[in-house]
This record gives sequence, C-alpha cells and structure tokens, in this order.
Amino acid sequence: MRADPAAASMLLGAEAVRERCHELLAACERGDLAHFVLDAEKLADAADYVAGEVRRNHPSLAVPFHSRWRHFEAGGIDRITPLLEGIDGHERARIRFDLAVTSVLLDAGAGSAWRWREPGAGSELARSEGLGVASLHLFASGALSSDPGQPLRADAGGLMRVTAETVSRAFQVDAGNPLAGLDGRVALLHALGDALRANPALFGNAPARPGNLFDSLTTGRTSVALPDVLHAVLHGLGAIWPGRIALGGINLGDVWRHPAVVRDGATHGLVPFHKLSQWLTYSLVEPMAAAGVEVTGIDALTGLAEYRNGGLFVDLGVLALRDPGAAASPLAVDSELVVEWRALTVALLDRLAPLVWERLGLAADPPPLVKMLEGGTWSAGRRIAAERRPGGGPPIEVVSDGTVF
Repeated sequence: MRADPAAASMLLGAEAVRERCHELLAACERGDLAHFVLDAEKLADAADYVAGEVRRNHPSLAVPFHSRWRHFEAGGIDRITPLLEGIDGHERARIRFDLAVTSVLLDAGAGSAWRWREPGAGSELARSEGLGVASLHLFASGALSSDPGQPLRADAGGLMRVTAETVSRAFQVDAGNPLAGLDGRVALLHALGDALRANPALFGNAPARPGNLFDSLTTGRTSVALPDVLHAVLHGLGAIWPGRIALGGINLGDVWRHPAVVRDGATHGLVPFHKLSQWLTYSLVEPMAAAGVEVTGIDALTGLAEYRNGGLFVDLGVLALRDPGAAASPLAVDSELVVEWRALTVALLDRLAPLVWERLGLAADPPPLVKMLEGGTWSAGRRIAAERRPGGGPPIEVVSDGTVF
C-alpha cells in the first residue's frame, strides 16, 4: 500500500505518542505483551520514592523545567549569564536557541566510561551533565559558526564543517575515555546544517541558523503554544534523523514498530516517541519565556522515553521482564522489548504524576509533567540505578548510536 504524507503527519506530534503508548500500557494490563508484566500496586511505592526525591532536590517545591539548561548549571555554576553579557534581548534568545538545539543533538547517552574535565575548573563531569557542559564549551569556542566575528552562533556553514576530530577534541575523547555514538553525533550536526538550509521559512538564510526559529515562532505574537513549537521542530528538523521508517517520503525519526498497535492504514504497528525532539522543545521554553513570550500547552507534550525514567519503573518493580535473561546483553533500539519498555515508560509517567503531586500537596494545582521529570523521575532513576548497579547503568542496556537516547 502506498502511504501518503497525511499518514506521516498523524505520527508527528505528542498526541500520537501519548495515544499509542497508552495502548501498549492497556495491553500490558491485560497481560498481552510479550516482554513486560505490570505490577500496578507498586506504582504507589514509586510515587513515594519520587515524591521523596522531589523534596530532597527542591525542598521549597519550586521545581524548574526538565531541560538542557539544568545541565549547563552542573556543579551550581552559572555558565550562561557571563556568556550572554552585553547581548540584547532577541539576539540573546537566538543564541540560546542555537545553543539548545546543538547541545540537545549532542546529548544522547555518553556511555558509562566517558568523563569530561572542565578547563580551569578541575571538576570532572559525566553523562548528561558532562555532555551538556562540554557542548556549551564547544559552542562558545565558535566552532559551530561560519563567521569568526560572530562566535556565539550555530549556522549551516559552521555545522557542515564540523569534523569527528572537532567533537572528539572538544569532548576529550581518546582510547581511555570513549564516547558512545561519536560518529552519529557528528552526522546529526551535518544533517542539521542541511535541514537549516532546506527550511528558510523557519530558519532564515542569512545565515540559516536554529536561532531564527525564535523569530519564526514569536514574531507578532505574545504567546506560543508548545505543541506548535514541537510541530516546527518535528517538521523543520525531521530530515536530520537517520533513515529508519518513512511514510509518503517523510522520515519519521524516533518511530518504531510494535505489533500491539493495530491500525487499518499505513501507520499500523508504528509507535512514535520523539524523545530528543520533545526534550529539545522543552528546552526552548525558557529562552522564549526570558524574552517575554508566554508559552502555553506545556502538558500537551509527554514524558520522555529514555533509560532513566524507564529504569526507575523496572528497578522499583512496577515493570518486570517475563524473561530476565532477555536483557542479558545490550539491545538494539528497534528491538520489540525496547520499544515496549519505552512506550510503557511514557504511559506510566502520566499515571505517576498525579500520585506524586498528591503526596506533595500540589494536587489542587498540579505543576506540568515536565517538572516531575526534573524534580523526581529522572534523578530518582539515576539514584536507584547507582544503588543497584556498579557504575549506575540502567537495568536494561540499549545500544546507542548517538541519535535516540
């Protein structure tokens, strides 16, 4: 059957992510999934654990957004204010868009062995914090700009000239400090350059840069709906993802197959997650808000299908593998088990949020889901992983190519 672009568009949004992930959760509740079983009673224990994590991290319960900006603050250091000193409001927002987009694309799992030492600070960072601060230094160096006179910029020309050696040097990679998915990260930056040039309506052309998306989204507006931002990200940057599944000539990106999702048409068996795209979209909220733009519809986006959130549910017994030996070795991201795990993670985050806010006395006016990710589930997943396994890796290892997790 020949697919049309309308079929692809059905999958390019958070509504489809939520709908199809909850379908897999319903199948799990019926006992119909091949790989996971659900112990729903343990969701209350998970809520207790996450609420405790929120109180530990944010005693005042003033939880910030789960976004790339938290990683730039690693170690309690404000690295952004000095970087932007003397730059006016809208250009400041464009720079923050440039930084957020490129940093998120460099964010996929680093692997447990990689470390990064910050020049002049002596602190050693790993995983997301290390990737975040390393990418900030890469950006600030001017390596992503084609104009030496405008180093605080990422543009198509600068991105296209980035080499594996550039990223390897910036991320301090060597034989004793390996970084998972290095080539995949470089390929994403090159593909980003191509996508910027291919979409001048969103990214401009003098030069084409992610920061021009700020103007495309906000010119003539005082408020922006976050689903519209995600739409722009998915459609404007969709071509950057490695070719996996396409419909009607449109690359779907972070969309995978699972037989439990039944449809009559071309989207049969397809489960979207758009993890990095949603993570990026969440990371654009603060630059817009700082520029005086109101952002609405935040809860229309979903939780993130990644290994910290997903590992939390496995480590706390909410989810269990039917065959524990099935995850004895690292699994491909397109394996049915991993697709199942990621879908259940997204749906269970929706179930968990009201329980957490109730325990924190916030049920009458609950914060958005993204704040539970920041205050609780992501760091709780990291904490319990460190308690359970040397090195703090997830309970299920996924082979990373630098473009999904």
